[in-house]
Formats: sequence, structure tokens, C-alpha cells
Amino acid sequence: MKHDSLIVFEGLPFIAAFGVLTFLAAFFFESLWIAVIPLVATIFTAWFFRNPDRRVPENEKVIVSPADGKVIRIDEGFHHELLSGPCRKISIFMNVFNVHVNRAPYSGTVAAIRYNPGSFLSANLDKASEENERNAILIRTENGREILTIQIAGLIARRIVCWVDKGANLKRGERIGLIRFGSRLEVFLPMETKLCVAKGDKVQAGQTPIGIF
Repeated sequence: MKHDSLIVFEGLPFIAAFGVLTFLAAFFFESLWIAVIPLVATIFTAWFFRNPDRRVPENEKVIVSPADGKVIRIDEGFHHELLSGPCRKISIFMNVFNVHVNRAPYSGTVAAIRYNPGSFLSANLDKASEENERNAILIRTENGREILTIQIAGLIARRIVCWVDKGANLKRGERIGLIRFGSRLEVFLPMETKLCVAKGDKVQAGQTPIGIF
């Protein structure tokens, strides 16, 4: 199934629900102003689930950001159970105004997917990485490098959506899933990766270079 529609399929039930509320409010109440609130909610929800195209950098050595948002932390020499050695970890915080469709940071094969249920702490807290609901996607490149992307639910987010399966062949910048409402995404890169971002930088999924091999 392709996921290149202007608005992602998972957002349609929310948009439809607010749309029905708008219609009912306008139909049953004398003042149209009462319908403004659900109308604004309908428009915002449609905008939140937007799914724009992105221009992926031509340089094949470039690793792109898997999420829209702000870089809130960079860790060196970090270890993760799915990875064979130390790595560099970049944490990206997505607020409710960011596009929430996630993309593959690099081309390769999905070597593993691991989902963990958990809490719903605010996604900008460091302990959210270990305690919140999360979904890890491990990509193994053609030359054997490992890149791990973890989708992490936040305070408002209540659903992580993953569009890929183990064994899938991904292209850099390809859509891989989304997280509903405010959330966090972490990407783990090999230590030899030259980083292209710093704490505080704003990034766009599939478009902003975050590292280079």
C-alpha cells in the first residue's frame, strides 16, 4: 500500500468525526458561531495529518532526518541492544505543528522491528526514551552498516503507526510510518558518521541531511 496521499489515511476518521460535529452544530443551533470550534478542529486535524512530498538529497552518502522537528539532544558512544556497537544518537522532538510522517534515513533492508508498550510521558523528557510506548526499526545498509530509528509516543500521542515489515527494502526518504500528535524520534548512527546537525537545529524528514558516510 502506498502512503503518498495528500492526507494520510489514518487521519481520515478524526477529520470525519470533527466534520460531523461541525455539521451538527451548524444544523441544530441558531448561532453559527457554535460551529466555529469544531470547524477549526476539523481544519487543524486535516492540516496535522498532511503528507507533503520531500526532495531527497542526491548525494547517496547523505543520511536524511527521519522526522520533522527540533534536535533536542545528541549523544556520543551510545549503546542499544539492537546494535552491535557504540553509535551516535540524535533525538528529535516533534510538536503538534510539525509533519508527523516519518521517513527512512537511509536505503537498506529492515533487519528488525521491535515494539514496546509503555507510558505516555512528555516526549521532550529524556526518560521518555526508555519508559514511553516506542517502536524500533533497524535498517541494515547494502555495505552492512546499521541505522536504528525509534518512534516514541508522547504526552498526547496514543498511537504509533509503522508502515514497513521486517525484510522490506527501503529507499532513503521513503515513508515508514507516523506518530499521532506530539512525539519524539531517535536515530542511531555508526560512530564514523560525520554529523551535519547540532542541538537546536530544525529538521525536515527525508530532506534535511543529519549525517554523511
